[in-house]
Amino acid sequence: MSVNYGSKRTVVGAGYGFRDWLAQRVTAGLMALFTVLLLAQVIFTSGPIGYEQWAGIFASQWMKFLTFAVIVALLWHVWVGVRDIWMDYIKPVGVRLVLHVFTIVWLTGCAGWAVQVLWRL
Repeated sequence: MSVNYGSKRTVVGAGYGFRDWLAQRVTAGLMALFTVLLLAQVIFTSGPIGYEQWAGIFASQWMKFLTFAVIVALLWHVWVGVRDIWMDYIKPVGVRLVLHVFTIVWLTGCAGWAVQVLWRL
């Protein structure tokens, strides 16, 4: 006679929480490093910061690339956090779906706006 303990439900999503946790830490670290780099450039700029000095910080291609990477990291960071909030606290599936779609549309619009601003400098 075999003894079967516990339910027979299939465990799904194993490791899913760790991936999100790691994504939040990596993106936060990238944003923190970018902030330190940007502050260092602002602090060591001589004189008051005007448009010319600010645009000069972002004029080089490597800084534009780094800023774009930070924008992507920020959007990913926000998506993981807001998605987890919707999944944890919004129980009706239809409302949660609408909020997810709204969040994706909003973040896509923010990304487009940020890239447009970045490449205008």
